[in-house]
Amino acid sequence: MNAVRALLNRPLVIGIVGFLLGLILGWFVIGWGIWPVKWSDAAPQHLRQDLKEEYLRMTIDSYARNRDLALAKTRYESLGEDASKIMQSVETNPQFQDLASITAFRTAVQGGAGIPPGTTPGVLTTPGAAYPEPTKAPAGASIVRIIFPILCVITLLVAGGLVALFLLSRRRGGARNLFQSSGIGRPAGGQAQWTDYDALGEEPPTVQFMASYKLGDDLFDDSFSIDSPAGEFLGECGVGISDTIGVGDPKKVTAFEVWLFDKNDIQTVTKVLMSEHAINDETTRQRLSAKGEPILIEPGSETVLETQTLRLVARVVDMGYGDGALPPRSFFDRMILELAVWMKA
Repeated sequence: MNAVRALLNRPLVIGIVGFLLGLILGWFVIGWGIWPVKWSDAAPQHLRQDLKEEYLRMTIDSYARNRDLALAKTRYESLGEDASKIMQSVETNPQFQDLASITAFRTAVQGGAGIPPGTTPGVLTTPGAAYPEPTKAPAGASIVRIIFPILCVITLLVAGGLVALFLLSRRRGGARNLFQSSGIGRPAGGQAQWTDYDALGEEPPTVQFMASYKLGDDLFDDSFSIDSPAGEFLGECGVGISDTIGVGDPKKVTAFEVWLFDKNDIQTVTKVLMSEHAINDETTRQRLSAKGEPILIEPGSETVLETQTLRLVARVVDMGYGDGALPPRSFFDRMILELAVWMKA
């Protein structure tokens, strides 16, 4: 799940997925399903080869009956550059037609002056002589043809704006003073106090985040993208609810899980931060140990997670237990966790 979440945080992956979805939606769904292209009133020169031959046979039959030379020439010329080849094909294989009629037609249309100057093959020289006027598209279809491109442009602009906002948030995500949380439980008076590693004489972290939980935030699940100073995606980290105690709302959180995903590692490292009651309860501790190493949460305590190329220090900035009918020190009223990540040399 974390690997999928990390992939979705990469702009290149988002772009490729969006392109494929747009291609499928536009080409297959809209282009073939909803509004497929419909051809009508095509000139004879645009027909398939076998249909051109059938058209010429019908033209020969018509000339044999009405002897309208002008109409016969117009229809013959509408076949375009392939007219003589199709004429030869019909003569070679007359099928059900009288060879004399075919020869008479060829002599009539080819024995004269040919195509008049300024006449384009395939275009009727006598309006209405060969085919009816092209039918006009219904008014509704015209409106759709106008509105649909506009909607496509609007969709592209909105998608571009969303991508821009996503990239902007990704850039801001690596900033040290960004306070990311679920929106509930931010400490009173502003942001929590960050650890000043420079003052401690230690190397500053590559990225530094703050996650905040308060009782009632039942959907608490903070995740952060880890980027290098150059903007390269390195991985992801986060903290979320691991286990609760009791029943009813709001949820009584008795354990959190902090995790670290490294794009260069095959597995996600997870540790479970537990309340005093949970870690002392043998059944609960063993059950949660399947998720990761159990750690007791205490104010100021630090937990280290390491992968192949990343090292994360999770520090408890503030915490407090809730009161109620449940066992004492069994669930949290609040918790603020600082996540500092370094790139390994």
